[in-house]
Amino acid sequence: MNNMVLSLAPKFTKLRVLILRQDKPQLDDNAVETIAQNCHDLEDLDLSKSFKLGDRSLYALARGCPDLIKLNISGCSAFSDAALEYLSGYCRKLKILNLCGCVKAASDKALKAIGYNCRQLQSINLGWCEGVGDTGVMSLAYGCPDLRALDLCGCVLITDESVIALANNCLHLRSLGLYYCQNITDRAMYALAHSRVKNKREVWESVKSRYEEEGLINLNISQCTALTPPAVQALCDSCPALHTCPGRHSLIISGCLNLTSVHCACAFQAHRAVAPLSHRAH
Repeated sequence: MNNMVLSLAPKFTKLRVLILRQDKPQLDDNAVETIAQNCHDLEDLDLSKSFKLGDRSLYALARGCPDLIKLNISGCSAFSDAALEYLSGYCRKLKILNLCGCVKAASDKALKAIGYNCRQLQSINLGWCEGVGDTGVMSLAYGCPDLRALDLCGCVLITDESVIALANNCLHLRSLGLYYCQNITDRAMYALAHSRVKNKREVWESVKSRYEEEGLINLNISQCTALTPPAVQALCDSCPALHTCPGRHSLIISGCLNLTSVHCACAFQAHRAVAPLSHRAH
């Protein structure tokens, strides 16, 4: 693959999208440096599972591809937080960033830089980056108000403070992954529910589209065993797009046996539809 990239990159200087996802890691820093030196219009780059890449690649992309909008470096475990911080200072147009499994790169220090530099960010995956804490997530919440999707699955250090900051500052948030974030309590759920009420009020005032009214449409709180039914039900009631009904699961609560009594709006609608029929039968 390296030889192919080295030979073709100089010939395709107008490339905007490049997918180099690999099952068997072959790509090295020389190939990425060649891409960065020739493909300055690149907007969408997928380097996922490129385990052999090091910081040289991120430094090269920062200097050569400042128009990057979407970058997937999930599974690239050799990158450092200093290189990611450097990248964010040049690639300020980033909207979609996948850092899943980038344990060293996705530190609070790097996230502070991303929150400061990448104000247009809409989606970031930090799954299984165990070093991510409240400082980093809160920096994203304060710096990236247009954030719509955030995966924090396996980020065991975060607490309610992260979710509260997201609820208060990221009113367009649609998808949130909190799998195995066992420090999350009811405070976080009530904050998200309250933000939905606040957002709805602003929507009516500015007469926005129906889509803007939806609130959360995906939430994974599996293994968040500290949560109680009243808090999760309050959030479910405030976000009608969250579903627990068969075939439409968008509120994931597996591993939380105490939340089995939580139901989405569909369950209550079905109950209201059945009740009149039962009454007529008598």
